Amino acid sequence: MSLTRIINKLFQPRLKELERYDREAGLLQQQVLARLVKAASDTEYGRQHLFAAVRGYEDFVRSTPLNTYEELKGCIDRMRHGERDILWPGKVKWYAQSSGTTNDKSKFIPVSNDGLQDIHYRGGQDAVTYYLHNNPKSRLFDGKALILGGSHSPNYNLPHSLVGDLSAILIENINPLANLVRVPKKKTALISDFEVKRERIAQETLHQNITNISGVPSWMLSVLTRVMELSGKEYLQEVWPRLEVFFHGGVAFTPYRKQYEKLITSPDMHYMETYNASEGFFGLQNDPADASMMLMVDYDVFYEFIPMDEFGKENPSVVPLWGVEKGKNYAIVISTSCGLWRYILGDTVSFTSTNPYKFVITGRTKHFINAFGEELIVDNAEKGLAYACSRTGAVVSEYTAAPVFMDNQAKCRHQWLIEFAKMPDNMELFEHLLDKRLQELNSDYEAKRYKNITLQPLEIVCAREGLFNEWLKMKGKLGGQHKVPRLSNSREHIDLLLKLNKA
Repeated sequence: MSLTRIINKLFQPRLKELERYDREAGLLQQQVLARLVKAASDTEYGRQHLFAAVRGYEDFVRSTPLNTYEELKGCIDRMRHGERDILWPGKVKWYAQSSGTTNDKSKFIPVSNDGLQDIHYRGGQDAVTYYLHNNPKSRLFDGKALILGGSHSPNYNLPHSLVGDLSAILIENINPLANLVRVPKKKTALISDFEVKRERIAQETLHQNITNISGVPSWMLSVLTRVMELSGKEYLQEVWPRLEVFFHGGVAFTPYRKQYEKLITSPDMHYMETYNASEGFFGLQNDPADASMMLMVDYDVFYEFIPMDEFGKENPSVVPLWGVEKGKNYAIVISTSCGLWRYILGDTVSFTSTNPYKFVITGRTKHFINAFGEELIVDNAEKGLAYACSRTGAVVSEYTAAPVFMDNQAKCRHQWLIEFAKMPDNMELFEHLLDKRLQELNSDYEAKRYKNITLQPLEIVCAREGLFNEWLKMKGKLGGQHKVPRLSNSREHIDLLLKLNKA
């Protein structure tokens, strides 16, 4: 009997618990809220907001304001300096460093031990639970897992307190038994220089029996490319014949799928999307035939949602999970056992089902283009590019887009900077197809494009190979969970990229 078949038995009780999602999601969420509020009632934040008197969701809303990172930053900084019982009981030693806000280069998200165990690691365990259920012939544990991680560094020189990529925190604290089935070595996984790490990972894993890989698609692809260079093989299954699944997250997989399918041609390869962020682990693709993800409702995360047509208002409507509607675009609000209370996450989602609660990520509250009332979101961009690629044979590696507010002929348009892994057969056709598909997907964009009155046809600039990685390296963000901003209302990023593209 294979080791996987034996280990699979350990996941069966959890599978039974996950079946409650279909009928008891609202109840599970109410239990989560009660558990979180009770645990934090004697913290400084809990006392200030009368958590001891909270008896349900309505009480919680009345006593607790919506928060951005800026509102919680002062408390978090005190926690980073070693103060106890501020946002969550005890002392929090770990902080996930995430992309910055308007005022700061980086955010530092608290990762309590409760959050580590009851949010982040539970997500990884449930990914395996669903995968083994969907693939009863799997040999997942009969080989090694290649898991990409970032790096960490001391936090204000406090003993045993560190900041870094969430992936580095997870690797640092992982159960020692997991290291028996994980590569690369911890020392290699935590190297801060991504180019050095990439080479070492490729060397260490080249002759291993890799059955599964986990990480951000862009950085994993870079590692796999180096593995192929070292091996001299044409396809990855020639290097790792038992590779069966890629657990991916961090960025949308759509721009990378064609590159992976070109690299891994085995019909037995599987892809499973996960929604894990510095702030928590929120969703899993539980059905290979359905691109939407299951919202994980019994972790230490309580969810609320702001309709995007009210986002940014002084007093927007906010609904709990049991108040959402299918097909509507929402900004996510979370309360967690890491001490984030009614925290506006920055991601947007749309529910495809409410029995159970399944969703797709539609973009970011700040990553969109709405310079002319077009309200173009990342989900539109991903689907538009996928359509244009399918019709022209193109493969996109990376991209970003921003508005041209007015050129010397008083014309406005969207400018796309795209790095192609494979150029389209006809660039003009690609531009036309992308523009046409965006109009079909987004009525606001279509209205602004009507007769070229407000918006001219979009423009595509081809990026030279490696441009986006060079830009990330300049910013000190090569590797880890860092990613290229897809859409922006400003030209801050694209102007620097265009300058680099000419260098």
